[in-house]
Amino acid sequence: MAIITLLSDLGAQSVTVASLKAALSANLPDVPVVDVTHEIKPFYLREAAYLLAAGYRKFPTGTVHIVIFDVFSDKLPRLVLAEKDGHYFLSPDNGILSLALGSVNNSFECLVLAQEVPFSNWLDELVKTAVMLQTKKEEINKLDAIEIKQVPEGLLSRLENNVMQCQIVHIDRFENVIVNVTKEQFEKERQGRLFRIEFMRSELITNISTSYNSVTPGEKLCRFNAAGYLEIAINRGNAAGLFGLSLNQDKDKIRHSIKIYFE
Repeated sequence: MAIITLLSDLGAQSVTVASLKAALSANLPDVPVVDVTHEIKPFYLREAAYLLAAGYRKFPTGTVHIVIFDVFSDKLPRLVLAEKDGHYFLSPDNGILSLALGSVNNSFECLVLAQEVPFSNWLDELVKTAVMLQTKKEEINKLDAIEIKQVPEGLLSRLENNVMQCQIVHIDRFENVIVNVTKEQFEKERQGRLFRIEFMRSELITNISTSYNSVTPGEKLCRFNAAGYLEIAINRGNAAGLFGLSLNQDKDKIRHSIKIYFE
């Protein structure tokens, strides 16, 4: 079944979101439109990429994912269309696709199609392309293929001397803290070794829990969430508030540093 998803930093009450949904409904009345979220922290690329990566695989192939995030990162915003795993992505070319879809420092593995358009024409272009994907996919071949913008290396988790430096990518409504390490990445670097996860100056965790109830209420834990990303939490508590962790790590890099030591 055809589905269109919307992910943006515009806010739930945005008139732009309402206008886009109205135009999509007028042109594709039988296609459901799903709001993923419109509450991405402004300009926070890590969170935007995490929410896109965590959510898109749950939808059926053929879904069109519309992303409106940090559109004005460039003087003339470029709207790009990418395809991966049978999913289509309409997004600004600002690094979110390379970060979310796993193309870093390499040519993007998927077909990318683009047009440079001013923001005043963005909604029209989004709707036109979404309609094309649902009704006339053969028209896509008439667009030009390009390479998309790569994400800066500083936004990625990195491993040096058996220490993985991680960044916070999202804090959910329960104040659980999600970092940019997937279970696959963790196990690849771990190789069966012991480990410890350190944050703040004296907090550490040495095992992965399967659920929040693996520890008693009030105790800290780490687990992999439903999207497969590492999460720091407190059973029936709020980890972000208690440990002073936030998305804005640049204000205090030591305080917000999260490291995984493999031994």
